[in-house]
Amino acid sequence: MANDSAKQPLLSGLLDPTPQTNKKVAPNGRRFCRARSAPLAEYVPSEIDGHANGSIPRSPSIFDKLHPSFKKVASLLTVYLGAGAICFYLVRHQIVGKKSNGILDAVYLCIVTMTTVGYGDLVPNSVPTKLLACAFVFSGMVMVGLVLSKAADYLVEKQEILLVKALHMCKRIGQTDILKEIEINRVRYKCFVAFAFLLVLIGVGTTFLATVENLDLVDAFYCVCCTVTTLGYGDKSFSTKAGRVFAVFWILTSTLCLAQFLLYVAELNTESRRRALANWVLNRKVTNADLEAADLDDDGVVGAAEFILYKLKEMGKISQEDIALVMEEFVELDVDQSGTLSASDITLAQSS
Repeated sequence: MANDSAKQPLLSGLLDPTPQTNKKVAPNGRRFCRARSAPLAEYVPSEIDGHANGSIPRSPSIFDKLHPSFKKVASLLTVYLGAGAICFYLVRHQIVGKKSNGILDAVYLCIVTMTTVGYGDLVPNSVPTKLLACAFVFSGMVMVGLVLSKAADYLVEKQEILLVKALHMCKRIGQTDILKEIEINRVRYKCFVAFAFLLVLIGVGTTFLATVENLDLVDAFYCVCCTVTTLGYGDKSFSTKAGRVFAVFWILTSTLCLAQFLLYVAELNTESRRRALANWVLNRKVTNADLEAADLDDDGVVGAAEFILYKLKEMGKISQEDIALVMEEFVELDVDQSGTLSASDITLAQSS
């Protein structure tokens, strides 16, 4: 860090890569901009054109348009519900309660068990069925937590663009502005979208229970709230065939939607605290103690890269362990041990 030439490679990721031919820059100042990053995986083409390698193009399928997350979720959910329906159907005579149809009751019981709603309108009545219910409730919770929530999060993120466009209907904004707006207020928009979905599901469930299950409006809303929150008192539930067909889809989506909404609220609270911390770090005055702490190589001078790293550590965005891991990778790639990385270093590192 003794001279500018030594510090230049360290700051190369922050410097504007485009040539500034027509711009005047102060001789003692540097111009910084956002570093270029790798393209998001979401925007990387997932398939290579079949005409380029001479292969025969195949006809497009509806499954090709589905995101890999939904393909995985659909496969796992089909396996889970299929196995659960078969198991509960085989032991249907050991299950007591309000029954409608053997196969439908088995799928319905599987959904109620997986989402931990537990109305109590269908309950196991023998040792094997009780053990079966225990196995399916734990496996169902794991599936909801690890698989279905990711698919729901992806679906909510896709609706963010529509929400931003709706909020700026009177303004002409481009795709870049939309992505920038989403990046700044991502968690907030997720909360709005999830809350809107939740209201729609509550309204649909209340209307259905009032019209099909012949419940009055208060009881219908009461049953919806007990279901969405997985409270499941059991005094009100779906008892008709049409009601249980509807419940198979509605219970899963509504309980998952509420869980995602609460997750986004917690995430929004955490993000607000992080922003408050970042504002405090950026607005407070820098002291000599800060300069001493930011001077990584103890040469009495703090460069831009050192100052940025110090501020990021203060904000809690990175830790000393993160910096150590990045430096280890840098040392491995710096084959000629020059303190800088070049194309030849990357080539030699990949060949070794």
